[in-house]
This record gives sequence, structure tokens and C-alpha cells, in this order.
Amino acid sequence: MTSREISAFAAEEERRVLSLKPVLAPGHGRYGDHPHQVYDAWPSDDPDAPLVVLLHGGYWRYDRMHLTPFAAYLAEQGFSVLLPGFRRSGGAGGYPETFDDVARIVDTLPAGRPYVLAGHCSGGHLALWCAARGLLPATSAWHTTRLPPAVLALAPLTDLQATRRDRLSDDAALQLLGGPDRFAQRLAHVDPLTLLERAGTTGVRTVLLHGAADEEVPLTQFADYAAVHHDLETVVLPGTGHYTLIEPGAPGARAVADQLRRLYDEASKRRPVATGATATARPETEEGTSRP
Repeated sequence: MTSREISAFAAEEERRVLSLKPVLAPGHGRYGDHPHQVYDAWPSDDPDAPLVVLLHGGYWRYDRMHLTPFAAYLAEQGFSVLLPGFRRSGGAGGYPETFDDVARIVDTLPAGRPYVLAGHCSGGHLALWCAARGLLPATSAWHTTRLPPAVLALAPLTDLQATRRDRLSDDAALQLLGGPDRFAQRLAHVDPLTLLERAGTTGVRTVLLHGAADEEVPLTQFADYAAVHHDLETVVLPGTGHYTLIEPGAPGARAVADQLRRLYDEASKRRPVATGATATARPETEEGTSRP
């Protein structure tokens, strides 16, 4: 997905995982009127099955189809899985639409159930941002106290300034925030690392899992985020690259399933009143609030 130089190991991993045939979900739904405001569902027959809301990667540009094999794999492991789409950079999305959609997803789709919010790569960035929405000014339309019960960020982009500096995926961060003239002003509202610098925690149970052999996202992104998130748990998988985390049946994917199950069990025992989602769609703007 980038123009960087990578090893033969990383190139083969990327080719192998991204060439997997998409899997058709047994269920589908909508959370808004735009064509991208849809989701795929792998519901479990067990009403007590762990629920996972899965945010796909692709540098905020690509669609969710490459993550359908992994979503189906999680369903086979006993999870109930929701895989939403959202408006994306380079088309109908970017700032603010991508963030409007992701906020609406976590505020509506779980319908009050305990769940784990998971995301891979740029989806991990969006999951970490959701956990940090309580740190936004109360005047922001994205501010909320109904935070995800738990977050699992898989090889996430955590630092949009570093993403811009390293020109990852041909300046994907600049495209997301609307170009260099708007980047600095918008950064403070959507960058997980920036939001955490003063607070030190989101208050959300958060695990960052990545492979030690990741060549897609620089390892410094993970270390720099851990340095400002004081109660973050970091799990590092030796000999594991970026894409094997979402490769069905691979050791990395099995480790992800184990973490999801552990986080869900913890969240189910806590079930704080202020945490969870409402069953009614949240409007993109509310009276008395403003989008930065």
C-alpha cells in the first residue's frame, strides 16, 4: 500500500493476505443514509457470544473487503462480528466525514451490549481515537462520555504527525485531514497521541498488539504512543509482520482472537453504566455543539 522499500518477507505477507478472496457476510445493515454507511454482520447463534466491532485499515482510503476473511474467521472462533464501512479519504470521506461515521458506528451499532472495538492499521487509529473522544472539548460534536468498553488496536497508526513526516502510503495523513493548510488545526481533534499528551490516559481499557517484524507501520509509532498512554498494555508478537495479524488461522490471528476474548470477558464483568452505546443513531451535529 506504500511506495516504501520492504523485505521479501513483508512483500510475500502483504501479497498473501491481501489477495485472499472476500467472504460474503450472512447479514447486512445500515446505520445511515449514505451508501458507505453500511455494515456486514456475522451474528452468533449464542446470545452470550463476545461481540466485536471491527474497523478496517487501508490508510483511510480502501474499503472493508480485505478484512472480510478475518471477520469470518473470528465468527468461526465463536465471536459475533460487525464489520462497518464508512466514508473514506479520496472520495466521500476524510475530515470530517470519516470521523462522523466512525463516531456514529460506535454510538449505535453495539446497541448497549458489551463489546470490544478493534481496528487494524488505520482502523486501529480510528479505534484509539474513539477511546479518546472523552478528551475532546465538550463543545465538540464528537465529544462523548459513552466510550468503548475496551479497545484492541492492531498495528495501529497512532501518530498522524509521524505518518505525515514519513509520507506513509503516499501522504495518506495529509489527504485524510484535507491538505497541508488544514493539517495542524485539525490534528489536535483526531490524533490519538496528541489527545493523550496531557491526559496520559483515555480511561478505556486498551491493548496495542503488533508484530515485531512489522514493516508497514514504523515501530516507533507504537513506542511513542506507549510513552504517553500510561495505562496502555502492549503485546508484541516476535517474528510477526503487519498483515499476519488479520490472516485467518495464522499464529498472529490466533493471538488476536485470544486478546479479544480476554478483553470481552473483562468488559462483561465491569459493564459500567456510562459505558456502552445507545440503540438510536446519534446525529452528526447536535444543538450547542460544533465540529472543529
